[in-house]
Amino acid sequence: MIVPFGHVLILAGLLFLMGIVCVVARRSLIMILLGVEIMLNAVAILFVGSSLLWQHLEGQAIVLFVFAIAGAEVSIGLALIVWAYRRTGSMDPSDYNLLK
Repeated sequence: MIVPFGHVLILAGLLFLMGIVCVVARRSLIMILLGVEIMLNAVAILFVGSSLLWQHLEGQAIVLFVFAIAGAEVSIGLALIVWAYRRTGSMDPSDYNLLK
């Protein structure tokens, strides 16, 4: 492995922390969705780094599933955001109690 595993851990941790800050601090649903995507990418980086460290390809196969889940999550999330925006006319998450 060219990059030390500690650097991979630091990068994944920083990305995951950035995603959490984006989810907690932002008030736009699209930015919250983007924060979740950043967190999923951090997990994917960690899986690839771990699979390269221990020389098992299962981590890289799991990343393919993570990307498939992320794609489905984005499409369903954006569809729900568009539907809720058409009903309320607002992008503020505190206004959405439609899904109860």
